[in-house]
Amino acid sequence: MSARLVGPGPYRATRLWNEIIELFRAAMPLRKHRCRFKSYERCFKASEAVDCLHELLGSNQNFGPEVTRSQTVKLLKKFLKNHVIEDIKGRWGKEDFQDDGHLYRFPPSSPLKPYPKKPSYGKEVIKFPDWNETKVGVSQEHIPVKSVTMNSEMWYKRHSIAIGEVPACKLVLRRELTQAHIEEIWKSMTLSRLQKVLGLNSLDEVLDTKLVNSKHIVQNAYNVNKQGIVILEDKSKDLPHWILSAMKCLANWPSCSDLKQPTYSGFERDVFKTIVDYFGQMKEPLLTFNFFDIFVCVLGLLQKHSKAVEALQISCLLLPPENRRKLQLLVRMMARISFNQDLPPLSESVRTRTLMVQAFSRCILCSKDEMDLDELLAAKLVSFLMDNYQEILSVPSSLKSSIEEHVVHVQRVQIKYTGADTDATFPAPSFCHQISTDEFEYQRATGSQEPLAALLEEIAMNKEISVKDKKKKLKQFQKSYPEVYKERFPTPETEAVLFPEKSKQKPPILMWALKKPFQPFHRTRSFRM
Repeated sequence: MSARLVGPGPYRATRLWNEIIELFRAAMPLRKHRCRFKSYERCFKASEAVDCLHELLGSNQNFGPEVTRSQTVKLLKKFLKNHVIEDIKGRWGKEDFQDDGHLYRFPPSSPLKPYPKKPSYGKEVIKFPDWNETKVGVSQEHIPVKSVTMNSEMWYKRHSIAIGEVPACKLVLRRELTQAHIEEIWKSMTLSRLQKVLGLNSLDEVLDTKLVNSKHIVQNAYNVNKQGIVILEDKSKDLPHWILSAMKCLANWPSCSDLKQPTYSGFERDVFKTIVDYFGQMKEPLLTFNFFDIFVCVLGLLQKHSKAVEALQISCLLLPPENRRKLQLLVRMMARISFNQDLPPLSESVRTRTLMVQAFSRCILCSKDEMDLDELLAAKLVSFLMDNYQEILSVPSSLKSSIEEHVVHVQRVQIKYTGADTDATFPAPSFCHQISTDEFEYQRATGSQEPLAALLEEIAMNKEISVKDKKKKLKQFQKSYPEVYKERFPTPETEAVLFPEKSKQKPPILMWALKKPFQPFHRTRSFRM
């Protein structure tokens, strides 16, 4: 059984869990083992299970080679707790699995997790301002513009050009956009872009859009310093000064300006432990519990680098400004520490990069309800964040420019003609709505057959190609799309109409053709004596 990439979508963590269980059951070799003078069939040692599962996770596209052996042991503990495996006496339910020689086996059927039944998030329809409404207390009578109908003669007198009848038109005076209007536009277009990048029909299964604060998006986009770090309006929500100094010390090691040079060995490890303890005591991860599903969904795009970066850019815009600022400072520190050759090792047994992932992954991403793959998923995301933090934690320029252009557009005075929609050239983004299975099948059938029917009609009515080529193309089309072809040509007679038989007229028979051809006179020898 080969591993497959679990793409973005709802319940991705559950799908990954079931995928790993199936792969592990298929790959784990089962043999006969002896324990205390007794033989056990079809079982395996704990250390063998760690070897097998660690190799599976390392070669799996959904996790990657950065999965450690200790993380594999923790996953096997969860396997034992959830009765994916049991000891040779049938005991399970506790997380007392160790990387040793104890014997374990698979139960008759390992339980695959059912997809959770989440409450359906209500679709939040974001209402854009109605620009045709007048302000309260303002009368249209005071607007010095009236409808004008001009014919070609009047236009010619003014401009010396006759262009025909001009329909009635009027100027639409735009109301000034309030801050609330701009924030709602940012929210609508940001979520619409995120849905498109993820390739989902709807965000309902992975995000409750009612929990997205439009003010946070605007603040994250505009309240930033030269380095792109969020500037908080409420300074009380910022990191404490001593934590900022400690992070700056390790990030800029050994040129540390805020702190004096260390006077004892192991100073840098004490500073690092202080930072880890502070972030470890947070009640909620920086990516928040509410956005856990959307970030797990983004993990399915890591094989497509540019799409994954854009999806994370947009997702991080949804965070509260204080969370985004802390995330920016923390990930930047982690990346600088990982690449700093001058910094002494912070651990004797673990590489610096691996230590960063292990120390901070849980304070960056985890679920409110304890999930079995939290640590592995968080490690995958944090590793990608460290490698691309400058791009991911910056404001997406294309999204920002498109929203700003849209805001300018809706503020512009425009000419509205009778029967025309003023905003038809720049429609506001909208969310997809869920449809029934029958309606989907109908749309898929009609949506694909209409252009094919148009192509067939073009081939049939094309008079510029020869009869031979037309027959050849029609035959190829009939072979590829028999249903569409049969609907256009239900009987052979309807097909024969395209190729009317030409009456072959025989040339008239001439009288001289019946006579013998003229034979020239041949001189013969005379037999006269």
